Parts: sequence; C-alpha cells; structure tokens
Amino acid sequence: MKLFNGPVVIENGRPVKTDTDVREKGIKKTLTYGILNSHDDHSDDHLLHIRFDSLTSHDITYVSIIQTAKASGIDSFAMPYVLTNCHNSLCAVGGTINEDDHRFALSAAKKYGGIFVPAHYAVIHSYNREMMAGCGKMILGSDSHTRYGALGCMGIGEGGGELTKQLVGKTYDITYPETVLVYVRGEVKNGVGPHDVALSLVAATYENGFVKNCVMEFAGPGIKGLSQDFRNGIDVMTTEATCLSSIWETDEKTKEYYEIHGRLGDYREMKVEDGAYYDRYIDLDLSEVECMIALPMHPSYALSINELKKDPCRYLKEAQDRSNRQLKGDKKMDLLCKKIDDEGNIHIDQAIIAGCSGGIYENIVTAAKILKGKSVTECRLSVYPDSLPVSLELVKNGIVGDLLESGAVYREAFCGPCFGAGDTPANNELSIRHTTRNFPNREGSKPNEGQIAMVALMDARSIAATVANSGILTAASDLDMKIEVKPSGFNKDIYARNVYNGYGKPLKDTKLEYGPNIKDWPDIEKLQDDILLKIVTHIDDPVTTTDELIPSGETSSYRSNPLRLAQFTLSRRDPDYVNKAGQVINDPDPKITDILRENGFNIRPEIGSAIYANRPGDGSAREQAASCQRVLGGLANFAKEYATKRYRSNLINWGILPFIVEDGEMFNEGAYVYIKDIRDSIINDKKIEAYLIDDKKIQPVDLSLGYLSKEEKKILMDGCLINYYRSNRRQ
Repeated sequence: MKLFNGPVVIENGRPVKTDTDVREKGIKKTLTYGILNSHDDHSDDHLLHIRFDSLTSHDITYVSIIQTAKASGIDSFAMPYVLTNCHNSLCAVGGTINEDDHRFALSAAKKYGGIFVPAHYAVIHSYNREMMAGCGKMILGSDSHTRYGALGCMGIGEGGGELTKQLVGKTYDITYPETVLVYVRGEVKNGVGPHDVALSLVAATYENGFVKNCVMEFAGPGIKGLSQDFRNGIDVMTTEATCLSSIWETDEKTKEYYEIHGRLGDYREMKVEDGAYYDRYIDLDLSEVECMIALPMHPSYALSINELKKDPCRYLKEAQDRSNRQLKGDKKMDLLCKKIDDEGNIHIDQAIIAGCSGGIYENIVTAAKILKGKSVTECRLSVYPDSLPVSLELVKNGIVGDLLESGAVYREAFCGPCFGAGDTPANNELSIRHTTRNFPNREGSKPNEGQIAMVALMDARSIAATVANSGILTAASDLDMKIEVKPSGFNKDIYARNVYNGYGKPLKDTKLEYGPNIKDWPDIEKLQDDILLKIVTHIDDPVTTTDELIPSGETSSYRSNPLRLAQFTLSRRDPDYVNKAGQVINDPDPKITDILRENGFNIRPEIGSAIYANRPGDGSAREQAASCQRVLGGLANFAKEYATKRYRSNLINWGILPFIVEDGEMFNEGAYVYIKDIRDSIINDKKIEAYLIDDKKIQPVDLSLGYLSKEEKKILMDGCLINYYRSNRRQ
C-alpha cells in the first residue's frame, strides 16, 4: 500500500499525478461531489447545508436525541428515523431500566412516526445496510461506524445534536471536504479477509492523519473481485482512519445485493468519471495484503500475523509498553508472562466474531468451514450474527449446527463485545476479536478495580484458524484450503412482521412511556460576557478517546439519565474529576477573586470547569462525551486540535467552548483562565481577550475557537442546542 500526497486525476480509469489547476472542474466528476451536491440546499457558497435521506440511532443514544427534539417542539419526525436496539438489548445490568428505554423508543416511534427495530433483530448498521441504504443516498447516524459507502450510500456518524437538527428541519453544515481516492487493484490472497484489508488501511492512514475529515472514495479494477459482504466489511472500518465518510463504485454485485434484499429500485451504477480530481490517493494492491492483527490498544497498531510470530517478544513488549503508557494506572498489562510458550507460540484465551464488521454472513460461514470437525476447547469462541435474517440463513444452511458441534457459543445480534458489554475476559486474558475497536477497556475490564484484559483485532478467518489450532495464533493464509461462499438469501418478512414502521403516520396522541431512569436534561444557563475557567484535569497523551472521556460498557444503562451518567465522567482517566468539577462551581477560590479585583476584572464572572487534552475526541460519536462535562459545570475544552469533527460538534452543541491553544503545557491542572467579553468575541469574530492565572501570576494567553458558523455561534451564546431551539420557538 502506497500513499501519494499530491493531487491526481483519473485518466483512462487510472490515477495520474497532475500539476495543473483542475480541482474546481475535476471534483465535480467524483462520486463524492454528486452525492453532496444533490443533498445541499445551495444557500451558501462557503458551506454545504446537507439534508439526509434518513437517520439512525441505537439504544444508548436515541433517548437523549428524542428528548432534545421533544424539548424543541417537534410533533413528527421529518424523515425516516430508525431506532435499533443492539447495545442495551441484553438488559443484563441495571434492573428494568434498559427495557424501559426500548418501551420509550417504541412509544416515540408511534408518536412521531419512526421505525422501531426490536431487540436482537439487527445491529444498527446491518439493518441500515439491509433496509435503508440506497445508491446516491445519505444517512446520518448517532454512531461513529455509520458507513454504507460500499453500497453507494454515504453514511456519516455524528453526535446526537446533529440528528436533532435534522429532526427539527435544520441542516448539517460543513465545508466541502477533501476527497482521497483509494485505488483498488489486484486480488486478495487465500485466507485474507475484509478485516485484514481494513486494518492495513487504518495502520497506513491513522497516525499521519492522511484521510482525517476527508471522504475516502474507492474505485479501481480490484473492487470487482470482492464480494459485497467483503466490501461492506472493509467499508465499516474506514471510521478508524478518522475520515468523514466513504463511497465506492458500484457494480453487478452491488445490484445483486439490492435485488436479494428486495430493493432493486435503490440500485444504480456509480462509476468515477475520467477527469475526476482527488486531493491525495492511496494505491491499494490487494495482493500485497497479509493476514493482520491489531495489537492493544488501537486498530492502527496493526502488523501481519506472521511478522508478529517471527519476533513475538519484541512486538508484544512494544504493545505492552505502549498500552501501559495509555493506562497510566497502578494496574499494568502483562502480555509476556503468559502468552508465549517455550517454542515461541502465542496463546490466545478467547475469540469473538461479532457486530457490524464481524457478524456478516460471509465471515461466519467461512469461519464455520475452517472450524468444521475441530474443537474450541483451548480457546473459547462466541459468534454473534449481525441480524436475525442472517441468522435464519445460517440456520437453514447448517452453519449454526457446524459451529455448535465445534463447541462455539452462538448468540444474538448484539454490539456488546465491541464496547465492553459482553464476553468480558478474565484478568490478564488476551482476546482476539473481529469487531471494530480494541480501545482500552473496550472488552469490559476495570483497571481501577485491579482487573485488566487485552483485545487484539483480527479477521474472522484467522480467528477461526487460531481457534482450530488449539488457541495458537495462526494466520488463515497458512491453511491449505480455499473457501467460496455464495451470497445468502434474505427473508424480508422477518422485518415486515416485527419492525414497527410508522414513518409518515405519526400517532400524535400516543403518550411517551417513561421509566424511572429516563430523566430530562437539567437546565443550562446561557453564556455570560465574562467567564472564569478552572482547569481540573490536564491530559498529556497524544490522543484522548471518547472512552476515556466517558466509559462505554459499564455506563450504557445510564445513558438516559444525564446526572447519573455524569458521575462516570473521566473515571478511567481522572477518577477525581467529578469531585474537582463540583468544587469549582460550589466553592470558588477566594484568592482568584482578589486577583480579578486587583486587575480591574469582573469579580462575578460565570464560573466553570475545563479540561486540557492534546487531541481529544477520537472514537465514538456519542454526545455524552461532551454532555457529561456540561452537566457537571464544564464550560470549555482546551486542546492543540480535536481528533474528530464530531467531538468538536458535540462540544458546541452542548455549549462547551472548544478552545485551540499552541502551548498545552501552560494549561496545567489548577490553573485558571479568565476571558473577557467572550460573547462579543464570538459574535463579531474578534480576538479573544484571555488571561492565564497560575501561582498568583496573571499573563495574557492566545486562544482561538477556530471557524464557527452563524448557527454554532448562536448555540454557544444560548448555552446549548436545547436552549437554542427553545429561544427560536419563542421568537
């Protein structure tokens, strides 16, 4: 795989470097332009104002979105809105509160005209691939892996505030993104699967930001050799490269997928035109891709399995040291003491195939054929299909029977193993998973309580090869077997009979069903003229994930209860954060008031807490990474840059000022920042007048908020998105 920084144009179907200024003309020939242009309202020469074809959320994001939309005065959903139940669907933690959320969502689907997918029927992205995606369409989801590009449909994952905007008739506003061509050629080797290709892409592009906030456009002759399932499996992982979205050329295999799913009318051929312009491009030769493993604790820490096996102590030691720097706790990871035997073999304790990337029909069939006649005794295996229709096909063709005979555990459609709510390994175990992420504690461990486990990402084929080899790490390419999988059937009646589809038919007299854990958002004040911020947490890691800002697995039952969820804020990174943030609001330092008085500043500014992190927000789209700070009195983040657009958008939608600074070392824990006339600075794009107060010293400091649209300015002025909508309703 090779990365090329310069612009290219397509000539005779191939990328060619260009020195001429053909961007304005050439971008109009890309797939990306065609889709974005058709969804833009063309009201602004500088920004795209996008209206999506449909929206989608799952059961740890939809309650807050619906509550926010309700507070904004909606009486019906303005577009198809799919509510899936695939994260809290086990209802295993928190008593009745998870199922209460499901009942709330069904009542909301009836009241406002939504689409409700019952628990265990499908993971969010599989349902949207099967039933909602369409060539040339756009889908917005409150989950970061909202990716349907391989089906010719542009999916974007964002925080809940952006979905609320769509529900109340607003638009998704962005500058036109750069487009990166992924030119696909060659054929995959025997044993190589979609996760191998995806991990190779992520490893090549994540750290250097090659595709950050861009659209990845897949084209080239190599695509035709990939099944549609294979393409979908690569596409859903593009999120981990931090791109904005993805789109692929479509062909007869895409058409066949739509036909099988009873939606042939949603297919059209999409091809890149000669003359199409791309800001950069990636040359992806499929024949060079090896069976990969992404070591803890990020999908980009990927190398080939056989390269790892050549020098396991070296690579595992590097992964161990890197992970312990990330964890920064008393509990340390130990990959070396148990996992390598005297012959240099790496032993695996647990294996999972699950979710929108792993639980795909073709992955499970291939894994089952590799395991046929083998035993999972030395390495336990759980398999989660991605939808009930897929599960039915696996039952019909005997695949489930083969898995059960091997000793594998066959489960329901569930996203839990991807975010820490299912199959948590034992202490110091190593789990290999065909899921989307292996961030710290994504498998459900709790280092603060002395328990830690590790996850490495692999393709289902190599997972099956490893399990079949008594848990010794094995690349599927080492097996002497070629497996071909025919496209599956699809029983649409499962959804037709059991999914509630009320789009366009709101039953407005329906009462929303609230459980005791579903709480309204607390009142949030509008932004004042002068503010005083205390930095209560300083994080100097290169990147801070949303999992570190608000944990994933153990908090999922409380996503409908803002104040209760907020008690987990930064619990894995700074366990005392909640207490420190509370002290800022309840017990301001009188010494700081004296300093303000001595310098002629407002001695009664708005007071709030803040955090500093070098590059916060990598990972999930969930808005709670921002809202939890806000309900605890958070007023700002300070950062050198924000890892993703969606995290910065979440901050703005919750009234948290996303400051950018050059020298992060100045913003130590305990320091104060006084900002004068912040409202005037925002409204009129003036230089921010700010002062850093630390150790009784006061000094001017340079702050920037970056580009803010007119609407974003108003949201910050009003204090949050909910207030903004309320103020508009009163006008």
